[in-house]
Amino acid sequence: MIIQGNDPYTQPSFSMQNRIMRAIWGVVWLIMFRTSPRPFHVWRRFLLRLFGAKLGKHVNVYPTVKIWAPWALDIGSFVGVADGVTLYNMASITIGDYCVISQGSHLCAGSHDIDSANFQLITKPISLNSYVWVCAEAFVGPGVKIADGCVLGARAVVVKSIVEPWTVWAGNPAVRKRLRKKVIV
Repeated sequence: MIIQGNDPYTQPSFSMQNRIMRAIWGVVWLIMFRTSPRPFHVWRRFLLRLFGAKLGKHVNVYPTVKIWAPWALDIGSFVGVADGVTLYNMASITIGDYCVISQGSHLCAGSHDIDSANFQLITKPISLNSYVWVCAEAFVGPGVKIADGCVLGARAVVVKSIVEPWTVWAGNPAVRKRLRKKVIV
């Protein structure tokens, strides 16, 4: 006999505290974050910090950005996260200084084990170093680390870490296209 608390088919993947916090965040996001006017970056930074996000200076997160768990988000300074971005941070997502995450991009820090009978949840952190540009509608998968200065082209799919800095990647799966001129502010 399987006890429900030990049954991987019915057991929740996250603690009750995590689920309650996500429910509260969901209401705050819907009522106070999502409806805020586009220029109200200070307000959205306040809400994110209130829920535990670590944000540097001059971080602009637009109102339709979907953030699963602000407390698992660490964003450096001078970063823009455009409308329609999804930060599905079941594990931590770290975004370095001077990064741009363009509209419709999806950073997904979780997946499922396809060899598990119950498709067990797997979470792995995502880390973007400084000066990274994730172009429109690109996808970054669980456990991916992106080196300094990389550009992920529009709709690129990145499922493995990119360790060569200042390179341009495009396609599905993303492949290296060329070097990028090193530009540091």
